[in-house]
Amino acid sequence: MDFHDKVKNKEILSKMTPSLALEMLKEGNKRFIENNTIERDHSWHIKETIDSQHPFAIVLGCIDSRVMPSIIFDQGIGDLFITRIAGNIVNRDILGSMEYACAVTGSKLIVVLGHTSCGAVKGAVDDVKLGNLTAALKPIKLAVAKVDAGMTYDNSQNPEFIDAVARKNVELALEDIKSQSAVLYRMYKNKEIDIVGAMYDHTTGVVSFLE
Repeated sequence: MDFHDKVKNKEILSKMTPSLALEMLKEGNKRFIENNTIERDHSWHIKETIDSQHPFAIVLGCIDSRVMPSIIFDQGIGDLFITRIAGNIVNRDILGSMEYACAVTGSKLIVVLGHTSCGAVKGAVDDVKLGNLTAALKPIKLAVAKVDAGMTYDNSQNPEFIDAVARKNVELALEDIKSQSAVLYRMYKNKEIDIVGAMYDHTTGVVSFLE
């Protein structure tokens, strides 16, 4: 059954699997980069989701204005839960939102979406000190410390290093989700959901999923 252009409801979600949810995002990104996105009647989608919502996935993304999950995955109103925070890091509020999405509403997939040329990563690399941002960057500094020390390092001016840290940051976020939420880890082990990482290249629009 083709779910792409349908408003997601309880019946459709009951037929969805984690692997199908992931495939829908991959196909949506392919449509996006090929400029072949689905034409949707937003007014109809709004009407169909007045009383309920059944998103098939939740995406944790960065606040970067160039990375808009619903657009880059070519999804409509009611298709995705989206939670955003600088550097796509994990905290208790984010975990609670994911637990609601998966355990209460029935979403089948969690995606942690990092991106190239991430300002939050650059801030962590350069050890930026600025109000509440200082504490917010601490989780990303763990990724900085774990990236290969042999890599040529030139602070935030080295795009290869920045993107390597961004990828490692996604990997650490995946570990945090599994280790810090018993609810989500149980669902993951039972294959009720999948938890995956991805990187968005803002120069091409391509989303690459971590293997």
